[in-house]
Amino acid sequence: MLRLVNINSYYGLIHILKNVSMHVGEGETVTLLGANGAGKTTLLRAISGLQAVRDGKIFYNDQEITGASPEKLVGLGIAHVPEGRQIFRSMSVYENLELGGYLIYKHYGKKQLKSDIDQTFSLFPILKERKSQYAGTLSGGEQQMLAIAMALMSRPKLLLLDEPSMGLAPLIIKDIFQRIADLQTQRKLTVLLIEQNATAALKIADRGYVIETGKIVLEETAEKLMTNQEVERAYLGREQREIWE
Repeated sequence: MLRLVNINSYYGLIHILKNVSMHVGEGETVTLLGANGAGKTTLLRAISGLQAVRDGKIFYNDQEITGASPEKLVGLGIAHVPEGRQIFRSMSVYENLELGGYLIYKHYGKKQLKSDIDQTFSLFPILKERKSQYAGTLSGGEQQMLAIAMALMSRPKLLLLDEPSMGLAPLIIKDIFQRIADLQTQRKLTVLLIEQNATAALKIADRGYVIETGKIVLEETAEKLMTNQEVERAYLGREQREIWE
C-alpha cells in the first residue's frame, strides 16, 4: 500500500532522512523504532506532505504522492495523528469530531457526518460521554483517543500514528494500544506507528523497522525484533515490559 524509495529530507542544511526505503503492506501494522532525533517524526511528516522531500519517491497504492498536499492525501485515505495530541482544546469533543469529518460533510452532507460521528462514538464510548465537554479538559488518555477519533473521521485506509503513548500512565498506554489493534481488525486499517514504547508497539505490530541517524538499519518481523538482543538492549526496557505482564 505504501512504499518509500530512497527518501532524503533536510531541515535547512541538516540532512535528516538519508536514502530511506521501506514499505507497508495493506492491512499491516508496521512500527518504526528509533531514538529521539533519529528521524521518525520527519518520516511521517514527509509521507503526509508536511515535510519537503528533496530526493526519492513515495507511492501510495502504486500512485506517486511525493510532494502532494496534506489535503489531497487525506482525500486519498491517509490520516496523520501527530505527536502531542493536537486537538482543538477550546472546542467541544463533538466540534472536534465535526472538524475531523470536514471532507465527509463536504461530499456527503450533515446527515452522513452525524452518522460517522455516531460510529466513532461506538469505538470510543468515553468520548460520547464527554461530547459536550471542552477537549482541553479531558484527561491525557481521553485527549489521545480524541486525536485518533478525529483522524478516523476522514475514513482513512492508512493511519500514521506518532507517539500515541507520550505522557500517559502505563494502564492507559495498554488501553490505547488495544484500541489501535482493534481498529486494524474492525476497520481493516493499515497502520504505520512511531512509538518510544517499543514493547507496546511490537506487541501489536506485524513488522518493524529500526532507524538510526536518518537511516533504516534493520527490518524484521515484530516477533524477531522482540528477541533481538541489540533491539532489546536499546529499546525494550524492564519498565516497558511490565506494562504487558
